[in-house]
Amino acid sequence: MHVKRQGSFPFGYTPVTEIGGRYTETLMDFGILRLAPGETWQPPVGRERALLLLTGSVELTWDGGTRRVTRGSCFDEAPWCLSLPARAAASVKAVEETEISVHATDNPRSFAPRLFTPEECRSEERGKGTMRETSTRIVRTIIEDPRSSWSNLVLGEVITYPGKWSSYPPHHHPQPEIYHYRVLPEQGFGLTAIGNDALVLHHGDTVVIPPGAVHPHAAAPGYALFYVWVIRHLDGRRYGAPTFVPEHTWVTDPKAEIWP
Repeated sequence: MHVKRQGSFPFGYTPVTEIGGRYTETLMDFGILRLAPGETWQPPVGRERALLLLTGSVELTWDGGTRRVTRGSCFDEAPWCLSLPARAAASVKAVEETEISVHATDNPRSFAPRLFTPEECRSEERGKGTMRETSTRIVRTIIEDPRSSWSNLVLGEVITYPGKWSSYPPHHHPQPEIYHYRVLPEQGFGLTAIGNDALVLHHGDTVVIPPGAVHPHAAAPGYALFYVWVIRHLDGRRYGAPTFVPEHTWVTDPKAEIWP
């Protein structure tokens, strides 16, 4: 469930989960693409794909468009994301050193490729005004129902402020999910509990969250914890909202009495 990463990802595409291979239970291919300036990569066709720019500058080309996009920091800037149907060809050319989070899953639906801009990303501060701000975090959602009802993915990002919590109160859902982490500064760490299993999270790690498992997170003081999160809709049971553990929902009341 915990895929640890030591050091930078190598140049090229590094698979982390694979349909029919490692962590096939996620029903998703997931990996990190790292390109040097001038390098080009084409995402394999055959599955729905989402290319989420983490950092860098690239020229994206797909049937119907070309766009140069840049992101200086996944902590400070909202994302660009190219969504592609199974049969659509595309190309990524790095203008400067770049990292992209690559997601793919089976989807027989036909839809037009779409480049989601930072302005189209739904960004919110969840937890604000509750729990004495100990769980205030930034949540960005890119691909979601109902605006992306053609997709089999739900894709977004979370930034956990130093010393605070996210994915809280504890919640779960029947769909599989993947979290991929970045830490600022990189030598820092975060913590999570997947069910009853506690994990220490470092820069570049990935966690596979089984269906039905709670997954609250915390960032160590001094260190911001960023993660890409992606959920796979199930046939006949698309993701809508999580189920919160009832004994902990009281903390979301702005008037909750919390010690001291």
